[in-house]
Amino acid sequence: MRKRRTVEASSLSFLDCICCGFGAIILLLVLTKTAEPMIIEENTRELDGLVTLLREQLNEIRGETNVLNRELISRKDQLSDVKARLARLQGDLSFIKGQFEASREDSEVASKLSQRLSRAQQSLSEEMKRLLGENYRRKESDSTIGGVPVDSEYIIFVIDTSGSMFNYSWDMLLTKVEETLQVHPSVKGIQVMNDMGDFMFSRYTNRWIPDTPARREAIIQRLKTWTPFSNSSPVEGITAAIRTFYAPDKKISIYVMGDEFTGSSIADVVRTVDRINREDENGNRLVRIHAVGFPVQFANAPRFQTTGTRFATLMRILCYKNGGTFVGLQNYKDDNRYGL
Repeated sequence: MRKRRTVEASSLSFLDCICCGFGAIILLLVLTKTAEPMIIEENTRELDGLVTLLREQLNEIRGETNVLNRELISRKDQLSDVKARLARLQGDLSFIKGQFEASREDSEVASKLSQRLSRAQQSLSEEMKRLLGENYRRKESDSTIGGVPVDSEYIIFVIDTSGSMFNYSWDMLLTKVEETLQVHPSVKGIQVMNDMGDFMFSRYTNRWIPDTPARREAIIQRLKTWTPFSNSSPVEGITAAIRTFYAPDKKISIYVMGDEFTGSSIADVVRTVDRINREDENGNRLVRIHAVGFPVQFANAPRFQTTGTRFATLMRILCYKNGGTFVGLQNYKDDNRYGL
């Protein structure tokens, strides 16, 4: 009779450990496979959002690149013209100097040539001043156009982008913005905000847009389709403009353009602006506030004209108290005349 083989306890324990280890591995695999679709879906959403953001940034950079390219071409053309003119003036000056030196013995001729030399030198000097920049130009006294002071070095547009303006008076608004830019042929900075304080160009949030022909054209083109949300109350845009851009060494004007005021209190707005746009020791406000009123609401029945009247009342007060001028248009469509 054969003897039974004895099973050692250590062998059974080893088998138990091996089985538990395999079971744990299988459980981990099951849990990993269960969570894997959720992780993949979450990663996909994050990647889609990142791709969308990068596409938006790429489109904005492409637009800025086009503007800069146009600006560079314009500057190159201007530089070529200026260099050619400067060369001609220097040639004229050399020629006149030669004639002057050759005619010293004839006092009458010398006197005439001296006058011509002086004029040539003055012309050359003015051209050099223009090339050297604003710091070399003679400062002129403050001036006005149509009663509106145009001495500011920086201008900010605060525009009502509500449906009533965009649907009925946008072409006229574009015209008035272009006219305002024309009476400021050269400034140090421009900014465009809506009446909620939103910036037209996110790339220039809280900083000035450089004043160049290409930038001005970009502003007009963007304005044609720019319709961010508006509550038809300019106070948010005015206060944001003052708080963001005021500096003691800058002469700034704000141009408010709109057709109605839907806020609760005109007096509250006036007090708010008084508090922010305070007077200096000479009684001057930090910034000027001008306004252009579009009579869109006055095309409605009298009972619907209240918000238009309140806008005119508010802006007359703000312009009077803040060194500016209120201009009320006679027509919101085709009339090119300003009327008070």
